[in-house]
Amino acid sequence: MGNTSLHKLTQKVRVFNKKRDWEQFHSPKNLAMALHVEVAEIVEHFQCFTQEESTNLTSARLSRIKDEIGDTMICLLNLSGKLGINLLEAAKNKLEKN
Repeated sequence: MGNTSLHKLTQKVRVFNKKRDWEQFHSPKNLAMALHVEVAEIVEHFQCFTQEESTNLTSARLSRIKDEIGDTMICLLNLSGKLGINLLEAAKNKLEKN
């Protein structure tokens, strides 16, 4: 994967998990469920908004959404790492298929 920012972030997440002994909970099943929950937490911020309201967010709400997107990314990194999937390669391949 080289020395990319994504690679560095993945390494930081691994260290974070290891320090907390969370790897024991990181089966693909558990990680997929956690990813689902994190995405739902993003959706929760938009559920009662109109299209227009969803594009005119307060800075406080945007900050909370940013945190949830960060949680989602961490879950996705954990899941892809557990399964040995390169995220960038998977996205590139999917774009080509589409």
